[in-house]
Amino acid sequence: MAIRYLKIVLVVFVALLCVMYATQNVVNLDEAYTFVVSAVGMQDNVAYPSAFGPAIRNPVLTWAALAVIILAEFAAGLLAAKGAWDLWAARNGSAATFNAAKTYAVLGCGGALVVWFGLFTVVGGAYFQMWQTALGGASLAGAFQFVAQTGIVLLFVNTTDS
Repeated sequence: MAIRYLKIVLVVFVALLCVMYATQNVVNLDEAYTFVVSAVGMQDNVAYPSAFGPAIRNPVLTWAALAVIILAEFAAGLLAAKGAWDLWAARNGSAATFNAAKTYAVLGCGGALVVWFGLFTVVGGAYFQMWQTALGGASLAGAFQFVAQTGIVLLFVNTTDS
């Protein structure tokens, strides 16, 4: 039973992580936009100044990129919160009931991986080469932490309860 509670708590923390970062981006919208402008505009990319694809310098596309980031963070957080609630509701049920209740928890953790691995590491790091700037490098380091943390939670939560 303690393992079930631990899984629930960890999914709650994934939900909080996602929602807090999304909310911080909304509260600091101008600063978040400025960062995205720098990242997708490939500003200050001096180590690898040439890219195989274009930078984005259109403000509408930049706002759209920021909106995708924020909405994806909120979505992952809300999915994880729903998952934690479902796990809580099934905590006293059979193993089959508890295992069946994991769907949204897994989707929330997976959504967090999409945000911080897919959007930040793959798109931001590999395509836009964010690693070339101090702020971009720090963002990638943070993204790696979130990928590792949510990935571990995902694997743990998804283990079959017996």
